[in-house]
Amino acid sequence: MAHYFITGTDTDAGKTYVTCLLLESLRRAGQSVAGYKPFVCGPRTDAHQLLDSSSPGLMLEEVNPVWLKSSAAPYAAGLLENKPVSIDVARAGFHHLAARFEDVLIEGAGGWEVPLTESETLADFAQSLGVPVLLVVNNRLGALNHTILTVRNIQARGLMCAGVILNHVGEERDAASISNRMVLERFLEVPILAEVMHGETEMDWPL
Repeated sequence: MAHYFITGTDTDAGKTYVTCLLLESLRRAGQSVAGYKPFVCGPRTDAHQLLDSSSPGLMLEEVNPVWLKSSAAPYAAGLLENKPVSIDVARAGFHHLAARFEDVLIEGAGGWEVPLTESETLADFAQSLGVPVLLVVNNRLGALNHTILTVRNIQARGLMCAGVILNHVGEERDAASISNRMVLERFLEVPILAEVMHGETEMDWPL
């Protein structure tokens, strides 16, 4: 069994897109898998996509137990709706899936340190689960700073950063997107596991 927490350098890094590719790769290998999006703020599109890419037998509420309708950070959405975010519900949801499936891929919301409550961030939640972390990077200008900061924070929390996946959100390549991998390999002690090109519909499990 192998469970991973999947975070991103920012909101538009492509976490759901990459997570779905990873789930489908594991399913092709014969694994029983579940995508888990504990916190959703706004439309549940991401949760539906994870459900579709997971093994059969799941319900939407199992994939996404904490749903806030406001498109904002979970803490802010909870304040707007007078509905505090329940960390306990989210944690219990993970353990429920982990008891049933060989692989659970937990997708975060936004970036690594997004606030969930007045005292806890998404990073605190991931730390409480204690699973390895995969970092999805929007491979563009500015990605180096975001990636290095995030990896170092993951490691400072005592978690294993299992690797980085570079996601090419746009079709066009520029100097930054071409050179980012080389620079990250020099500055990080974690592997660059894959590069996902724009429009790619299949990838192999990289670990």
